Amino acid sequence: MARHIAVTGSASGIGKALVEMLQERGETTTGIDRDAADVTADLSTADGRARAVAEVSERSGGQLDAVVACAGVSSFDPIAVSVNYFGVVHLLEGLRPLLAAAPNPRAAVVGSIAGTQPAEQAVIEACLRDDEATAMDRARAAVDNGTGSRLYPSSKSALAQWLRRAAVSADWAGAGIPLNAVAPGVVLSPMTVPLLADDAMKKVMDRAVPMPLNGHAEPAVIAAALRWLISVENTHMTGQVLYVDGGAEATLRGPEVF
Repeated sequence: MARHIAVTGSASGIGKALVEMLQERGETTTGIDRDAADVTADLSTADGRARAVAEVSERSGGQLDAVVACAGVSSFDPIAVSVNYFGVVHLLEGLRPLLAAAPNPRAAVVGSIAGTQPAEQAVIEACLRDDEATAMDRARAAVDNGTGSRLYPSSKSALAQWLRRAAVSADWAGAGIPLNAVAPGVVLSPMTVPLLADDAMKKVMDRAVPMPLNGHAEPAVIAAALRWLISVENTHMTGQVLYVDGGAEATLRGPEVF
């Protein structure tokens, strides 16, 4: 029997690759994105998240086998926090009852190697308190102070920390729902291709995210890892951030992390 899987960011990049991969395997998918999707919603806003939850609930008939949150933005702007953290967490929490009703529910999110890089601690702390108003105030202050480049890493670091806490809770592990993340290095997506076309920017990115194994990844590489995380075969992996990054995390943090 086909499983029903909701995927955010389905219109491009990793999300699109995952939807195509799942459909090729006979799965039913509901894509969520700002446009060109089954469910159109702006996940940077509370209203957009609520609409997405309501429409997915209606389309799924009250039961969802898996959710994968791929939607994200990399801009040096507060929207990176509203989409990458609150858009992911609030959507997953809103859809969690639908997952709990399924026989083999799974959930996964897209993190980033950037989550290991310097970040705005005040933004992270506000995110983990679920205080979006303060998080956005702190994010705007970071932009004003010239540290807006830290907002993307902040959003991904906060997301990984939330995942580690939530995954082993009664709401997730206690309900039989594995919750994991894939953290890519540089992916050849619509978000990065324009940057990589600039030789100077490419050198900056390669210094920041060295990928000794096979270089930059195609979206399908990340999608394949996500597909396994939400498969019924994954019965015991939860709370993990799986770096699919060509060796970037191992290079940057070295063996001492363990």
